[in-house]
Amino acid sequence: MAERGFNVKRLRGAEMLAITCFVILYVPMVILVTYSFNSGNVIGNWEGLSLKWYGAALHNEAFLDAALNSLILATSAAVISTVFAIMAALATTRGDGFRGEGAVHLILNQPLMVPEIVLAIALLIIVGQIKAATGYTGLGFLIAAHTTFCVPFAYLPIRARLEGMDLSLETAAADLYASRFYTFRRVTLPLLAPGIMAGFMLAFVVSLDDVVMSDFLKSPGQETLPTYLMGELRRNLTSEIYAISSLILLVSVLIVAGSWAATRKKN
Repeated sequence: MAERGFNVKRLRGAEMLAITCFVILYVPMVILVTYSFNSGNVIGNWEGLSLKWYGAALHNEAFLDAALNSLILATSAAVISTVFAIMAALATTRGDGFRGEGAVHLILNQPLMVPEIVLAIALLIIVGQIKAATGYTGLGFLIAAHTTFCVPFAYLPIRARLEGMDLSLETAAADLYASRFYTFRRVTLPLLAPGIMAGFMLAFVVSLDDVVMSDFLKSPGQETLPTYLMGELRRNLTSEIYAISSLILLVSVLIVAGSWAATRKKN
């Protein structure tokens, strides 16, 4: 009689544990979204349905400026880190191997293992010296820091996709005298697209909700959505914060849904 494979569903209490985890994760989100429609000014005191807090959020210049900064920062960091991740993944999966390859893997994955606050403090020392020497206080420092932090998040799904791809199509293209660049552009890149989108999406979300590095490295007037919300929570907690958080949640859901819709036919 053949042994049955391991199935987590057979573990006693697994279903209850899964339900408990889902409740802990999603019930607070449901409460947050519900109270974002509260017409009252007192948190936790339901006074009826209203969209006034969404209107207040969309007319809040500080929130809109923070949202624009976060959008620019997350898009720039995600694009640059995804390009770097593609090059690193190709070098480590399509090459013949090279001396120091293990060290390269270690460096690429280091931001995942080092506590973010340690990386933020280290960058703060370097960035502070550069700011003092050059006088430049633009958004470039945050973009560089977020890019460095997001590279491994983009690298992992891209590398996983490359390792799972069949090499026969690339070999066939080479046998038909296609150049390396042509093979990459017409064969490898289309097959790699789902991994690239997954890596870009992951890097974008990681950059968008980063608060530690942004709080350490930002200059005056460079509030991002997470740092703006942290400041508002310390000063004055109103249902407007719930409305802003609900809008961020909606954007996140749309990103995930859009990525699934774009890649489901390619997987």
